[in-house]
Amino acid sequence: MRAWVLSLVAVVLSGCASVAGSRDVSIDALAQDYVRLALEIDAHESGYVDAYYGPEAWREAARRNPRERAALKMEADRIVAALRLLATAGGEPGQRARVMMANTSSARFRLDMIDGKRTPFVEEAEALFELRPKLRPLSDFDAALARIETLLPGPGPLSERVGAFRAQYSVPDDRLADVMHASIDECRKRTAAFIPLPAGENFSMTLVNDKSWGAYNYYKGGNQSLIEINTDLPVSIGHVLVLGCHEGYPGHHVQGIFNERNYRERDWAEYSVMPLYAPAAPLNEGGADFGVDLAFPGDERLRFEMEVLYPLAGLDPKMAPAFETLRRATGELDGALLRVSQMHLDGEIDREQAITLAQKYRLASRDVAEQSLRFDAAYRSYVINYSVGEDLVRAYVDRHGGDQKARWAAYVRIMSTPTLPADLAN
Repeated sequence: MRAWVLSLVAVVLSGCASVAGSRDVSIDALAQDYVRLALEIDAHESGYVDAYYGPEAWREAARRNPRERAALKMEADRIVAALRLLATAGGEPGQRARVMMANTSSARFRLDMIDGKRTPFVEEAEALFELRPKLRPLSDFDAALARIETLLPGPGPLSERVGAFRAQYSVPDDRLADVMHASIDECRKRTAAFIPLPAGENFSMTLVNDKSWGAYNYYKGGNQSLIEINTDLPVSIGHVLVLGCHEGYPGHHVQGIFNERNYRERDWAEYSVMPLYAPAAPLNEGGADFGVDLAFPGDERLRFEMEVLYPLAGLDPKMAPAFETLRRATGELDGALLRVSQMHLDGEIDREQAITLAQKYRLASRDVAEQSLRFDAAYRSYVINYSVGEDLVRAYVDRHGGDQKARWAAYVRIMSTPTLPADLAN
């Protein structure tokens, strides 16, 4: 019955000149059209496509002769209209069409942004990522600041006291590569215990500088990634496992493997391209941030840091519990920086006010606060995908995972099936 319904929809679509012109329309044909659309948008905005491992001829054609943005907007509208009818089907085909329709709508909005369109922060986030963040007033975080005051009492601004405390936990530059490799290797080992990884999958890692971000994964296809760690600012020993899980396992590297598997094994062309701005971003960034708690439940993170990472970094493991206490306390400030970003990008505060507030609520130095503003300027509402996305993924996994095996299975479902942020509410 489902196949009959899809065939009927395809016949109707093929006869609607306003939607599909004269050619036959299928979800696979629309998926290829969507990929070409994304590649041509990247020709207008370098970096829009975060990863691509489809036919090289498609990418070269997009680079050589991209359509004008007005034509790309019309193409996006056509694809959305066609997918809207296919999305009425039930089961996986309808879900696939629904996700692809959201991806194409996001691409259409991004084209408007390239042309200079600006909307309020929360509306932009919803249009790009199918997720409308609920932002709390900064006053909600003042109680957390007061609790942190009790952990590090003394004269001077709290941000300076926290900065001085954290400085004791910086990984020396000459040990950072070894510490990072040990971190990623352990993240891989723990991930592989629950997720079969393909033979030959691997990553290379380099240390870079002069970036607005702390680390980046460039998924190259063929189950390979390049991970870059930004050394503009000191890397804290307490942040190393976050980077290892987020950029590597079970984060972006593993997410790339699953995306490529959907493309190559299921012949879903839309998975051959990974736009930076798409509804998958909250699932990818939020899932990658959640990955450290998934791989290191309970006290296992602290134990591994003390037994392996602290000695590798030349730091005293006895220092670890104090850092862990502060880390948990500052975690209560998650969400404050989103409000600062929203206020700054919406023009409610100027740059200096944003820096001051970022220092206060991120408990950071001016250099770190300025880096966060550079990220906002480059990526705008993308910042929601970390904390808001992590809350979504965590809540979903908590609901569906009674034990570790079930929790990993819930995480895999997010990566392996067509999923939108709203789907994680179920």
